[in-house]
Amino acid sequence: MASDRAPATRKRALWALVALGVATFTYITVELLPIGLLTVMAADLHRTPSEMGLIVTGYAAVVVLASIPLTRLALWVPRRTLLAVTLGTLTVGTLLTAVAPSYPVLLAARLLTALTQALFWSVVATTAIALFPPREQGRVVARLAIGNSIAPVLGVPAGTWLGQQAGWRVSFVVTAVLALATCAALIALLPAVTAANAEPARGTAPDARRYALLVTATVIGVTGFLTAYTYITPFLEEVSGFAPQALGSLLFASGVAGVVGTVVVGRHLDRRPRTALIVPLIVITGALLGLYALGTAGPPAAVALCLTGLSFAALATAIQNRTLQVAPGSTDLASAGISSAFNVGIASGSLLGGVLIDGLGTRSVALTGGILTSVALAALISERWLARPARPADAETAVAC
Repeated sequence: MASDRAPATRKRALWALVALGVATFTYITVELLPIGLLTVMAADLHRTPSEMGLIVTGYAAVVVLASIPLTRLALWVPRRTLLAVTLGTLTVGTLLTAVAPSYPVLLAARLLTALTQALFWSVVATTAIALFPPREQGRVVARLAIGNSIAPVLGVPAGTWLGQQAGWRVSFVVTAVLALATCAALIALLPAVTAANAEPARGTAPDARRYALLVTATVIGVTGFLTAYTYITPFLEEVSGFAPQALGSLLFASGVAGVVGTVVVGRHLDRRPRTALIVPLIVITGALLGLYALGTAGPPAAVALCLTGLSFAALATAIQNRTLQVAPGSTDLASAGISSAFNVGIASGSLLGGVLIDGLGTRSVALTGGILTSVALAALISERWLARPARPADAETAVAC
């Protein structure tokens, strides 16, 4: 990334980290809000739910395709400038979504927003860690990830409720105001450097094989988790026997568990980064297989749901931290690759789960998800044998990912 290690007080750096966390909260909320308001938006624009679903699919596709190319173009741009443009464009895209008079305009606004997200997730973590000493990297990544974890628990439900009460357009206006305020805060708090003085950041222990293995495990693991989690609502109703009225509380509990998982894993990222990566994947695998084996009973299903929420949030944070360590070249490009891997896994898991439900029944998504996460776990455990240790020469000769 373009390094912004200008002199700054500790207090200013902490406030900048808070602003970056609010930015992650805003992006997650903007991305997921159409899911909660899908039927309301469809009715207002006279479209079917499946047609409205394309704005979610198209959003993910843009993030996958645009992350690396956009990051390459912006590699030497100072972070304050880049994030100001990114969040400013997010504000415009969200406002355009709010006032969209037709479905084509809405789709265009969402794709514009997705372009900014593709770039944002590639640089936000590297921007945050550049504000603090290297020894604090893990704690900084974990604190930043709290915004990710809170968004599904607070941002999306609040936005959905507001949209149902006052109209879906109001929810997007409020979100746009939050994006604009965050943009202003980052301009005020982030240090400024010139492009001439900028220098792309590198991984602390660069290793191309370990990075490639991490990307592969991320795709497989996220695919496994989303195979089950995308269809967790029908699973809880049809397999576990929960009433529809109980689903909100169950999903809220899972979201709160995710916040807890992010906080807990942050204590171990600096000292035991590989353990912090592997243990959450073990818990996810056990929870999904337990959901398949015991999910016909309500209490075990509820426990398994909370464990998946807790461990997946921890896993996502640990993956970001590990990326910043083993990135074989620019950490921005490595983060872009991981962002694409996540979105490939999200899309693949959703697609695979739908096929399984139609062919083998709802219960099969938990078993298949557990099998896939176990494969990802095996891949990460095998790192010691499949990837050679990083050598000093690797850091000197590393090129862009």
